[in-house]
Formats: sequence, structure tokens, C-alpha cells
Amino acid sequence: MEENTKVLTVAEIAALTRMSKMTIYREVHTGALPSFRVGKSFRVFETDLVNYIALRMTGATEYA
Repeated sequence: MEENTKVLTVAEIAALTRMSKMTIYREVHTGALPSFRVGKSFRVFETDLVNYIALRMTGATEYA
């Protein structure tokens, strides 16, 4: 992992993507959006979010 990899919260992702927080949580819980927990909160690496969006734009069905 790169040292300068940014970590985002669910609320930050929702604001950036203009999606609801519940949609983000659903994607996290199904494993479509890779994440990790910090206490009770979920965090997502910015690179994982970029990959997630790229897959949705190309119509791919699997996370690479």
C-alpha cells in the first residue's frame, strides 16, 4: 500500500459520489466496495473507491 493512500469515511464517500449513506453501507456489506473497520465505523481506501467507480462505469460485474 502506498504511504499517501487516503482513507475515506462512508459520509465522505456519500458526499463525493452523491449517493446515500445507506447505499454505501449496502455496497460495503455485500463486499462490492472493499472496506475495513475502525471501531464501529467503516473506512475505504480512496484507491478502492476509484476502482469501484471504474468498474461501475465499464459495466464489469466483478471487483478486480
